[in-house]
Amino acid sequence: MDLIVKPSSLSGEIRVPGSKSHTIRALVIASLADGRSRIEAPLVSDDTCSCVHGCTALGARIELQDDCFVVDGFGGEPEPTRDLIDIGNSGTSLRFLTSVAALGKSPVSFDGDESIRKRPMQSLLDALSDLGAETRSLKGDGYCPIRVKGPIKGGRTSVDGITSQYISSLLIATPLAPEDTTIEVRNLRELPYVRMTLSWLTREGITYSEEGMQIFRIKGSQRYVPFNARIPGDFSSATFPLCAAAITGSDLTIKGLDINDTQGDRGVIEILRSMGAEITVLADGVRVKGGELEGIEIDLSDMPDALPALAVVGAVAKGKTIIKNAYQARIKESDRIAVMREELSKMGADVKECEDGLIIEGGRLKGTRVDGHRDHRVVMALSIAGLIAEGETIISGAEFVGITFPDYVELMREVGARMEVEKG
Repeated sequence: MDLIVKPSSLSGEIRVPGSKSHTIRALVIASLADGRSRIEAPLVSDDTCSCVHGCTALGARIELQDDCFVVDGFGGEPEPTRDLIDIGNSGTSLRFLTSVAALGKSPVSFDGDESIRKRPMQSLLDALSDLGAETRSLKGDGYCPIRVKGPIKGGRTSVDGITSQYISSLLIATPLAPEDTTIEVRNLRELPYVRMTLSWLTREGITYSEEGMQIFRIKGSQRYVPFNARIPGDFSSATFPLCAAAITGSDLTIKGLDINDTQGDRGVIEILRSMGAEITVLADGVRVKGGELEGIEIDLSDMPDALPALAVVGAVAKGKTIIKNAYQARIKESDRIAVMREELSKMGADVKECEDGLIIEGGRLKGTRVDGHRDHRVVMALSIAGLIAEGETIISGAEFVGITFPDYVELMREVGARMEVEKG
C-alpha cells in the first residue's frame, strides 16, 4: 500500500501509543513469572503481537482484555508448544526469547521475515553457549533461522554491545539460571535501553550489580513474581509528530508521555530545542511549537531509532546537520543510514552518508515517489518529509507502520496532516 502525503499544518493534541520497549519487557518478564500479571495500556501492534505469539509458544497464556494483557506465566521453565517459532518482524522479541528458550530443556528454533534474517545473532548465540546452552545458526551465517537448546547453567561470558538487545536478553534470563552469571560487554551502545531493563529487574527484586555498564554480575536461582504495571507512552513513536510539528512551524501537543521515563528517545526533545523548536513539558506530555530550525551536530549513540526522523529535520533546517554515532541504525529493519540518504536524495536533499551517520545540508524538499523499504520508521519519517515538501509525496509500504504505531495515519489526520493510504 502507498501512503500519499501533501503539505500540511498541524494543530491540536495527539496521544501516542504505549512504549514498545516497555511492553515487550513486561510481556517477557510476566511470562517468566509464576502466576498472573496484568499489563495495562500496552502497545498492541505487529511487533508486540509477535512477542505474544513467541511467549505463548514457550508456554505462557496471554489474553487481551479491555486494553490490558493478562499473562499467566510459566514460572521460569519454558515448555514449548511448537518446535519453530515465527517471530515475524520483531528483533527485540527474537533476541529476548532466544535467551528465554535457553532456560528450557527442549530445542526451539526461531525464524521470521526477510528483515529478521538480516539481524545478527551470533554474539548472543555464543554467549548462551558459554553459559551452557547448545546454539546454532542453521545456515551457519550467524543469522536466522537459529536453534537453541538449554538449559543454561550460568557462568562467565562476554557479548558485543552493537545492539543493547543482546545484553538485555541475557540480563532477563540469567537470574533464573541455577548458578551466578558474569557478563562482560564490549562497546555497549543504546545505554538507555539497558537501563530500562535494569529498572524492570529492580522492580522485580532481582539481585544484580554492574560496573560502569561494562561488567554485570547476576545472582542465580532467582524468581520473577507476578505484577500489575501500566505502560508509559512511546517516545520513539512520539518522535514523528514532534519532528512533524517542528519542521512545519505547527503548534502541537503530544500526550501520554512521562518525561522522567528511561526511554532513550526522549532525548529528541532536547535535540529539537537545540535546533530552535519551542518545547514545553506538561504533566502528561509535551507541547511543541515549530519555527525556523538550525542545523546542529547530533550524537545518536543512545537513540539510533531517531535517525530517520531527525534526518528529515536536518534536511529542512538551515545550514549543516551532522548525525553521528548511529552505527546500530544499519542493523535495524533496514540499513537506515543508507536508506535515508537514498530516499531524501530523491526529494532533492543534499545528504552524504558516513559509516556512523549522515551529513545533511538543509534546503527545500520536493515531493516524489519514495520507497519505505518495508521499515516502519522509514515510512513514517518520509511521511513527515511529505508534510513540508513541495507537491505530493508517495511512499510505498504504508502497511508497515502497524509494526509499532498502528493508528499513526488516522491520528496525524486528526491534527491536520493531509495523508491517505491508497491500497494497491
